[in-house]
Amino acid sequence: MTQKEKKALLVIDVQNDFCPGGALAVPDGDEVVPVINQLIDTFDIVIQTQDWHPEGHHSFASSHEGKEPYDTVEMDYGTQVLWPDHCVQGSEGAQFHPELNTLKTQVIIRKGFRKAIDSYSTFYENDQETTTGLTGYLKERGITSLYAVGLATDFCVKWSVLDGIDEGFKMNVVTDAVRGIDLDGSIDEAWEGMKSKGAIFVGSEELLP
Repeated sequence: MTQKEKKALLVIDVQNDFCPGGALAVPDGDEVVPVINQLIDTFDIVIQTQDWHPEGHHSFASSHEGKEPYDTVEMDYGTQVLWPDHCVQGSEGAQFHPELNTLKTQVIIRKGFRKAIDSYSTFYENDQETTTGLTGYLKERGITSLYAVGLATDFCVKWSVLDGIDEGFKMNVVTDAVRGIDLDGSIDEAWEGMKSKGAIFVGSEELLP
């Protein structure tokens, strides 16, 4: 007999700065909120992630003289896209979208709080060595399957899904509950990368009663 799937909803970075009007707005990013709220009602376990940068974070273009947002630089851990200042600790932009239902959230994983390392994945920072502790939490609770929703498809969602698969979890992406930034085709690349790694794509209607 196979072990019964124990699942959790992984709500990735649904924060003001990633929604329209924010410092690093994902096009139509706020459209995921009502879909996610519907899904939250159907999950017993809800986990959220929160981008949480100190001022002067090394991934901010403003921290590099002569650089503009979306330029790239080489860091110790590889190529880093430079971003507008966003999700600064304690700022309004770092807060969750006001219409997002956070009442059922059982744990919040904050990432990107180390000044010298950016963090897209909910499992590892961008050096692919520094862990967030999420794997241990999930395994301790016996969770085997995650359903990823949120922002942005081509960065934090993608890397969370790829790393989750490497960590041994069944990773599902709810296709109508994510939105992407799209830098030079990065959304298509993200979907292809997740698919080839073994991610499962589902629509929210398949999960709702």
